[in-house]
Amino acid sequence: MSTTGSYLKKHTEALVKDVGIEAACQLTGKSKATLGRYYSDHEEHADRFMPVDTVAALEAAASYPHVTSALAELGGVSLSLIAERRNAQERANVNSDVIALSQRFAMLMAEYQQSIADGRITVNEAKRLLRETTQLQQVLIEMKLHLEEEVT
Repeated sequence: MSTTGSYLKKHTEALVKDVGIEAACQLTGKSKATLGRYYSDHEEHADRFMPVDTVAALEAAASYPHVTSALAELGGVSLSLIAERRNAQERANVNSDVIALSQRFAMLMAEYQQSIADGRITVNEAKRLLRETTQLQQVLIEMKLHLEEEVT
């Protein structure tokens, strides 16, 4: 089995164990034996990998996106987990939006400064800048909604 295949199978096993084998069976409609084959390192199962829809169902229930993270690492991509808003219980207002806006803008500027340090912005750097501007835009949209809420 290839190194890549073995790596993916280890992360598939971690995903199933994270969710729990019984829960994984219920979520996917697959048997324990079938799920086991997806992460088995035996030669007869070397070409069997978990289908993407099964991975998605399990990762939705897991504490961490094990397989997605492994695929990203193999592709040289970096992922950021975005948890639920940590202050979701608190009522957001314009003041908290201004703070979030300042923080996001600082992150964008830091990313820009790092990207332009060598005098040019690569495609990957442009993608990171785009992600940061999208996050900044999201904060602005939330701020706009809060302002409209205060006006009405």
